[in-house]
Amino acid sequence: MKLFALIAALILAASVAHAQNYTREELRIPMTAAGAHGLEALLVRPDAPGKYPLVIISHGAPRKPEDRARMSPWTYYPIAMEFARRGWAVAVVMRRGYGDSGGPFAEKSGPCDRRDYTQSGKISAQDIRSAIAVLARRADIDGARVLSVGQSAGGFATVALTAEPPPGLIGAISFAGGRGSKSDFVICDEPSLIAAFRTFGTTSRTPMLWVYTDNDHFFEPALAAKFHAAFTAAGGKAKFVRAPAFGKDGHGLFSLNGIAQWTPYVDAWLVEQKLAQRDTPMALPPLPALAAPAQLSQRGRETFEKYLRGGRHKAFAVSADGHLGWQTGRRSIDEAKAAALKFCTGDKARACRIVFVNDEAAP
Repeated sequence: MKLFALIAALILAASVAHAQNYTREELRIPMTAAGAHGLEALLVRPDAPGKYPLVIISHGAPRKPEDRARMSPWTYYPIAMEFARRGWAVAVVMRRGYGDSGGPFAEKSGPCDRRDYTQSGKISAQDIRSAIAVLARRADIDGARVLSVGQSAGGFATVALTAEPPPGLIGAISFAGGRGSKSDFVICDEPSLIAAFRTFGTTSRTPMLWVYTDNDHFFEPALAAKFHAAFTAAGGKAKFVRAPAFGKDGHGLFSLNGIAQWTPYVDAWLVEQKLAQRDTPMALPPLPALAAPAQLSQRGRETFEKYLRGGRHKAFAVSADGHLGWQTGRRSIDEAKAAALKFCTGDKARACRIVFVNDEAAP
């Protein structure tokens, strides 16, 4: 009890940073199964007194297990800002076994040919439910108004959450929800995955929005339609949006690059469900006063602006002829720099150098 009282105290003493009109906090959320370390989280909200309805964002699961530890809530910072500027407090929570959250990875679902997706979905939902319970006790959170939003495995976890909804859950959004993608267009035990959606639909009555793209390489449109048919036939409530193709793989729509495409779906659904908190979004914080590298094209300058909007632990690389590479929201600066250089050099081994780290010129 003393240990978790200490962790709870750490939530109140979390580091707080202020951008113009917004507050950002790094949190540790206590959860018994996550051990002394708790769950890693990032909270963003408008910087004004009051109780804000809560959006909780749930991440996906990388195909390579070794990539789980490199995940960071700061990757989702630009997405969190989109909900914050619409009047919500937004928590990005890393589940057990991801990022710097404590506890062992708990979402295993069995061998590829014999999966128990229902159980893995329920386990993921436990982490979301625990985070909601803790955050709902904050003085700046209205625990009676909670919206769960997830992408990929996080979308699947969000569907599972609605099957056993916590107090205060008023809606849920799933972007490209699913599990078990072994490689492009290959799903482990597809029938069991569809059956899990059917199982969750038997008790889920929370209004949901589901968004899948035409070029999703994890869960293609025909399969996503089967998910939706199974879920709604069992009684679940989900508005299905088949979005146009996005980038090379539409599975990544719910991202910084996809903001212009996915926010209209969210805004329309929030209005439809009478959940919109503002008529128009608040302005984003002003960009850092950094000039884009002179050799960048107009498209490169637009990319540089996206870089500036990204979460911390970021780096921007450029070559003399204007090729670029950038990474934001990584676990460390060194990791961000290495990834930015790799993207910039590509397969031609061109000469690139790091020119910005976070929001400062590189030495």
